[in-house]
Amino acid sequence: MDVQFLQQNWMLLAVAAVSGAMLVWSFIGGKLSGIEEADTLKATRLYNDDALVLDVREDKEYAAGHIPKAKHIPLGQLAGRLKELDKFKDKPILVTCRSGNRSAHACRVLKKAGFETVYNQAGGIIAWERANLPVTQK
Repeated sequence: MDVQFLQQNWMLLAVAAVSGAMLVWSFIGGKLSGIEEADTLKATRLYNDDALVLDVREDKEYAAGHIPKAKHIPLGQLAGRLKELDKFKDKPILVTCRSGNRSAHACRVLKKAGFETVYNQAGGIIAWERANLPVTQK
């Protein structure tokens, strides 16, 4: 490789390296933390197998439509309301939000609190609705 090219474009190469590392981390980071992503098919299986569905969106988002039987605890309140979930510590929990970002954070909170089997719903309620799965406002 041309040394002059490397010297002139070191910033571009650094950005490419950091971007690549972030991409790799997005694939393995969850597995290393013990949090598994659940695509729509796996989320449906968990739902049908009576896993707890925990919706961590804000009140208005939840009221606009959520997965039937989902327990609602906004992410900002989760740490203070963990006692409500104690009976699910050794049961599967599917955590959902709008797109999967807040639920990933909630999964880390749950794992740190000792919850054994926690799944982050990939794509959140957006993916759920795109798959034409049931949503309720009740």
